[in-house]
Amino acid sequence: HGVVRLRVEVWCDEPAPPEIAPVPAYPDVRGRRPVIIVGCGPAGMFAALRLVELGLRPVVIERGKDVQARRHDLAAITRRGEVDPDSNYCFGEGGAGTYSDGKLYTRATRRGNVNDVLRTLVAHGAPSDIRVDAHPHIGSNRLPQVVAAMRDSIRAAGGDVVFNARVTDLVKDASGRVCGARTADGEEHVGEAVILATGHSARDVFEMLHRDGIAIEAKPFAVGVRVEHPQPLIDRIQYHLGQQPRHPALPAASYRLAHTVDGRGVFSFCMCPGGWIVPAATAPGEVVVNGMSLSSRDSRYANSGMVVSVELEDLTPYAAHGPLAGVAFQAALEKMAAEAGGGHQRSPAQRLPDFVTGRESATLPESSYHPGLTAAPLHALLPPGIGHRLQAGFAHFGKTMRGYMTDEAVVAGVESRTSSPVRIPRDGDTLEHPSAPGLYPCGEGAGYAGGIVSAAMDGVRVAESLAARVRSA
Repeated sequence: HGVVRLRVEVWCDEPAPPEIAPVPAYPDVRGRRPVIIVGCGPAGMFAALRLVELGLRPVVIERGKDVQARRHDLAAITRRGEVDPDSNYCFGEGGAGTYSDGKLYTRATRRGNVNDVLRTLVAHGAPSDIRVDAHPHIGSNRLPQVVAAMRDSIRAAGGDVVFNARVTDLVKDASGRVCGARTADGEEHVGEAVILATGHSARDVFEMLHRDGIAIEAKPFAVGVRVEHPQPLIDRIQYHLGQQPRHPALPAASYRLAHTVDGRGVFSFCMCPGGWIVPAATAPGEVVVNGMSLSSRDSRYANSGMVVSVELEDLTPYAAHGPLAGVAFQAALEKMAAEAGGGHQRSPAQRLPDFVTGRESATLPESSYHPGLTAAPLHALLPPGIGHRLQAGFAHFGKTMRGYMTDEAVVAGVESRTSSPVRIPRDGDTLEHPSAPGLYPCGEGAGYAGGIVSAAMDGVRVAESLAARVRSA
């Protein structure tokens, strides 16, 4: 017997409002002094739209390309293992979420209005189902069109979005207040203030801040691997189907797993039913894996990150890097994965039972990861605190999900970009950097969000705080 949970809105003695409004009639902000936003991910785009609503003119600076041009660089990664450091699965219009699944579920409901975020997405072309689904999901085939429509709204209102513009320096006014950003081509974009919304992989931005004496700090994160099973197997386990196929009315089954091993969490992350494993590196010489799925979630495979919490004490070997110790830790793992994979974005991999028992795999199953897998002793290549906890975690999950521990499952590495390893401090009330006035750290890269919706809500909060300061100045 299944359980169906419904959430119902009721209007008494008044008509129900329209199901969804068309694209809002944003005010015209031409001629207003700009606010500079660095990064065109969900935090930056939602900050820009909220600034427009509040009568300020956003200028969004994005190091990567627009969503359509970005596709060619993703194809180069997948087919030839060629990584463009400015245009990849992490960098470009829409940010990391655009081409890595588009999941919209969040537990961060106290950080802002989730419904407002979903309404804005629907108004720009997302399916209306995301407003009622328990685990809303747009899919990497639909999200690019939504992102492009949001960009069009920003520009139509008089704001701007500048592509292929990698920020190399912040600009300060005569009083020392951050007021703009300088790009690699020497151009300066100056305005009221700067919202820094660059995402969790903009390592050069972290280095820029550290170089310029703007305080940043290391923060906990998580790293691990990505495990892939045949989707019909996960369907049988989760729906208790026996040998029967999944009914067409049922969605591809997912799972969420968590366990504690030696005082640390081992947990599933960004589970993608009916999806693909994708190469998410942002520079040559590194291998990073992530997951994505289309709106239909009809791939033959199910994949999920399986990661271990990394605390600050684990970063002691990288202490010489100061607040960038977590970045150095991640980079060492990714270089290891690139070397073990053999180049061209091939990922080191083992069959799941071999990973758990510590055996090398003589062969590997078929996989959705197009650059290809290379058999390698991944269990031994990972740091002991990560590897042995993953082994114990997988062994536990194999007991709680009968059939999960199968030779048909493959483990690929490394899953290292779960969240930012750096937090950029900000005042709890003004959301402004405490020692760099005019700088507003924002979103996942600054350490204040963990996905599309929470990043979007943080962008809205920062925009509102900045606008309040401008009005009172």
